[in-house]
Amino acid sequence: MTVKEPVKSVVNQNTLPVGFPTHAHGTEFWECLGRTVATFGFLEEVLVKAIFAFTATTEYSEAEIEEAYSKWVPKLERSLSDQLGALINTYGKSVRDNSNATIENLDDLINDLRAASKIRNVLCHGSWRMPDSNGASTPFFVNGQKEVFETSIDVAFLNQVQKHAVELICAVINTVTHMGWQFPSSNGPGEVIWR
Repeated sequence: MTVKEPVKSVVNQNTLPVGFPTHAHGTEFWECLGRTVATFGFLEEVLVKAIFAFTATTEYSEAEIEEAYSKWVPKLERSLSDQLGALINTYGKSVRDNSNATIENLDDLINDLRAASKIRNVLCHGSWRMPDSNGASTPFFVNGQKEVFETSIDVAFLNQVQKHAVELICAVINTVTHMGWQFPSSNGPGEVIWR
Protein backbone atom coordinates (compact mmCIF):
# COMPACT_ATOMS: atom_id res chain seq x y z
CA MET A 1 0.00 0.00 0.00
CA THR A 2 1.28 3.42 -0.96
CA VAL A 3 0.94 6.18 1.57
CA LYS A 4 -0.02 9.47 -0.05
CA GLU A 5 1.46 12.67 1.17
CA PRO A 6 -1.36 14.80 2.68
CA VAL A 7 -2.30 17.96 0.84
CA LYS A 8 -1.39 20.82 3.15
CA SER A 9 -2.80 24.32 2.91
CA VAL A 10 -3.42 27.53 4.78
CA VAL A 11 -6.28 30.01 4.55
CA ASN A 12 -5.62 32.84 2.14
CA GLN A 13 -7.05 35.68 4.19
CA ASN A 14 -6.73 38.08 1.25
CA THR A 15 -9.53 36.22 -0.55
CA LEU A 16 -12.02 36.34 2.31
CA PRO A 17 -15.02 38.65 1.87
CA VAL A 18 -14.82 42.00 3.64
CA GLY A 19 -16.30 41.59 7.11
CA PHE A 20 -15.87 37.79 7.13
CA PRO A 21 -17.49 35.89 8.83
CA THR A 22 -20.22 38.48 9.34
CA HIS A 23 -20.37 39.58 5.72
CA ALA A 24 -23.59 37.79 4.68
CA HIS A 25 -25.97 39.51 7.11
CA GLY A 26 -27.17 43.07 6.68
CA THR A 27 -26.20 45.90 8.98
CA GLU A 28 -29.73 46.06 10.39
CA PHE A 29 -29.41 42.46 11.60
CA TRP A 30 -26.09 43.13 13.35
CA GLU A 31 -27.37 46.36 14.86
CA CYS A 32 -30.45 44.59 16.26
CA LEU A 33 -28.33 41.73 17.57
CA GLY A 34 -25.92 44.19 19.21
CA ARG A 35 -28.73 46.17 20.81
CA THR A 36 -30.36 42.99 22.09
CA VAL A 37 -27.11 41.68 23.59
CA ALA A 38 -26.44 45.11 25.14
CA THR A 39 -29.94 45.06 26.68
CA PHE A 40 -29.12 41.74 28.34
CA GLY A 41 -25.92 43.31 29.68
CA PHE A 42 -28.04 46.04 31.23
CA LEU A 43 -30.39 43.40 32.67
CA GLU A 44 -27.38 41.86 34.41
CA GLU A 45 -26.45 45.26 35.88
CA VAL A 46 -30.03 45.79 37.07
CA LEU A 47 -30.02 42.37 38.74
CA VAL A 48 -26.77 43.23 40.57
CA LYS A 49 -28.33 46.46 41.85
CA ALA A 50 -31.52 44.66 42.86
CA ILE A 51 -29.46 42.08 44.75
CA PHE A 52 -27.76 44.94 46.56
CA ALA A 53 -31.13 46.55 47.33
CA PHE A 54 -32.75 43.41 48.69
CA THR A 55 -29.74 42.29 50.71
CA ALA A 56 -29.12 45.78 52.10
CA THR A 57 -32.73 46.11 53.28
CA THR A 58 -33.15 42.63 54.78
CA GLU A 59 -33.85 42.91 58.49
CA TYR A 60 -31.79 40.90 60.98
CA SER A 61 -31.87 40.48 64.72
CA GLU A 62 -28.99 41.99 66.70
CA ALA A 63 -27.46 38.50 67.07
CA GLU A 64 -27.52 37.91 63.30
CA ILE A 65 -26.14 41.25 62.06
CA GLU A 66 -22.40 40.54 62.30
CA GLU A 67 -22.61 37.18 60.54
CA ALA A 68 -24.97 38.55 57.88
CA TYR A 69 -22.61 41.45 57.18
CA SER A 70 -19.60 39.13 56.85
CA LYS A 71 -21.48 37.19 54.15
CA TRP A 72 -22.95 40.27 52.49
CA VAL A 73 -19.81 41.85 51.05
CA PRO A 74 -18.55 38.63 49.38
CA LYS A 75 -22.05 38.06 47.93
CA LEU A 76 -22.03 41.53 46.39
CA GLU A 77 -18.48 41.10 45.08
CA ARG A 78 -19.36 37.75 43.50
CA SER A 79 -22.47 39.25 41.92
CA LEU A 80 -20.36 41.85 40.11
CA SER A 81 -18.74 39.10 38.01
CA ASP A 82 -21.53 36.52 37.91
CA GLN A 83 -23.22 35.72 34.64
CA LEU A 84 -26.94 36.02 34.08
CA GLY A 85 -27.94 32.52 35.27
CA ALA A 86 -26.14 32.89 38.60
CA LEU A 87 -27.47 36.43 39.04
CA ILE A 88 -31.03 35.18 38.60
CA ASN A 89 -30.48 32.59 41.34
CA THR A 90 -28.93 35.12 43.73
CA TYR A 91 -31.66 37.65 42.98
CA GLY A 92 -34.41 35.11 43.67
CA LYS A 93 -32.85 34.09 46.97
CA SER A 94 -32.29 37.71 47.99
CA VAL A 95 -35.94 38.56 47.37
CA ARG A 96 -37.16 35.48 49.25
CA ASP A 97 -34.88 36.24 52.22
CA ASN A 98 -36.24 39.78 52.55
CA SER A 99 -39.38 39.65 54.70
CA ASN A 100 -40.45 43.07 53.39
CA ALA A 101 -40.52 42.03 49.72
CA THR A 102 -43.88 42.84 48.15
CA ILE A 103 -43.69 40.97 44.84
CA GLU A 104 -46.48 38.45 44.49
CA ASN A 105 -45.38 36.66 41.33
CA LEU A 106 -41.69 36.09 42.03
CA ASP A 107 -41.70 32.54 40.69
CA ASP A 108 -43.19 33.74 37.40
CA LEU A 109 -40.59 36.49 37.11
CA ILE A 110 -37.74 34.06 37.88
CA ASN A 111 -39.06 31.62 35.27
CA ASP A 112 -39.29 34.43 32.69
CA LEU A 113 -35.74 35.53 33.53
CA ARG A 114 -34.46 31.96 33.13
CA ALA A 115 -36.21 31.54 29.79
CA ALA A 116 -34.73 34.83 28.58
CA SER A 117 -31.31 33.72 29.79
CA LYS A 118 -31.48 30.72 27.47
CA ILE A 119 -32.08 32.85 24.39
CA ARG A 120 -29.44 35.32 25.57
CA ASN A 121 -26.89 32.50 25.59
CA VAL A 122 -27.78 31.64 22.00
CA LEU A 123 -27.50 35.25 20.89
CA CYS A 124 -24.18 35.81 22.64
CA HIS A 125 -22.48 32.49 21.97
CA GLY A 126 -24.04 31.17 18.78
CA SER A 127 -22.14 30.99 15.51
CA TRP A 128 -24.28 32.70 12.91
CA ARG A 129 -24.95 30.71 9.76
CA MET A 130 -25.69 32.15 6.34
CA PRO A 131 -29.05 33.94 6.24
CA ASP A 132 -31.89 32.63 4.12
CA SER A 133 -33.61 34.71 1.43
CA ASN A 134 -35.65 36.47 4.13
CA GLY A 135 -32.57 37.41 6.19
CA ALA A 136 -33.20 34.81 8.90
CA SER A 137 -30.35 32.77 10.26
CA THR A 138 -30.19 29.71 12.51
CA PRO A 139 -27.17 30.11 14.76
CA PHE A 140 -25.12 27.03 15.60
CA PHE A 141 -25.54 26.60 19.36
CA VAL A 142 -25.62 23.56 21.63
CA ASN A 143 -26.43 24.05 25.32
CA GLY A 144 -25.06 22.14 28.31
CA GLN A 145 -27.82 19.53 27.96
CA LYS A 146 -26.71 18.84 24.36
CA GLU A 147 -29.85 20.47 22.95
CA VAL A 148 -29.30 21.98 19.51
CA PHE A 149 -30.91 25.36 18.87
CA GLU A 150 -33.02 25.12 15.71
CA THR A 151 -34.99 28.37 15.46
CA SER A 152 -34.30 30.82 12.65
CA ILE A 153 -33.69 34.35 13.88
CA ASP A 154 -34.38 37.52 11.95
CA VAL A 155 -34.62 41.24 12.75
CA ALA A 156 -38.24 40.95 13.95
CA PHE A 157 -37.26 38.12 16.31
CA LEU A 158 -34.34 40.15 17.69
CA ASN A 159 -36.55 43.21 18.19
CA GLN A 160 -39.10 41.12 20.09
CA VAL A 161 -36.41 39.60 22.34
CA GLN A 162 -34.95 43.05 23.02
CA LYS A 163 -38.40 44.41 23.92
CA HIS A 164 -39.02 41.46 26.27
CA ALA A 165 -35.65 42.01 27.95
CA VAL A 166 -36.67 45.64 28.59
CA GLU A 167 -39.91 44.39 30.17
CA LEU A 168 -37.86 42.11 32.45
CA ILE A 169 -35.57 45.00 33.40
CA CYS A 170 -38.58 47.09 34.40
CA ALA A 171 -40.11 44.18 36.33
CA VAL A 172 -36.90 43.72 38.35
CA ILE A 173 -36.65 47.46 39.07
CA ASN A 174 -40.30 47.44 40.15
CA THR A 175 -39.61 44.73 42.74
CA VAL A 176 -37.36 47.23 44.51
CA THR A 177 -39.33 50.44 43.97
CA HIS A 178 -42.64 48.80 44.89
CA MET A 179 -41.24 48.45 48.43
CA GLY A 180 -40.68 52.22 48.60
CA TRP A 181 -36.93 52.12 47.94
CA GLN A 182 -35.18 54.21 45.32
CA PHE A 183 -33.58 51.92 42.77
CA PRO A 184 -29.80 52.07 43.33
CA SER A 185 -27.93 54.62 41.19
CA SER A 186 -31.15 56.18 39.93
CA ASN A 187 -32.72 59.47 40.84
CA GLY A 188 -36.19 57.96 40.97
CA PRO A 189 -38.67 58.21 43.81
CA GLY A 190 -38.32 56.30 47.04
CA GLU A 191 -36.08 56.17 50.05
CA VAL A 192 -32.34 56.00 49.33
CA ILE A 193 -30.90 52.68 50.48
CA TRP A 194 -27.30 53.75 50.98
CA ARG A 195 -25.68 57.17 51.13
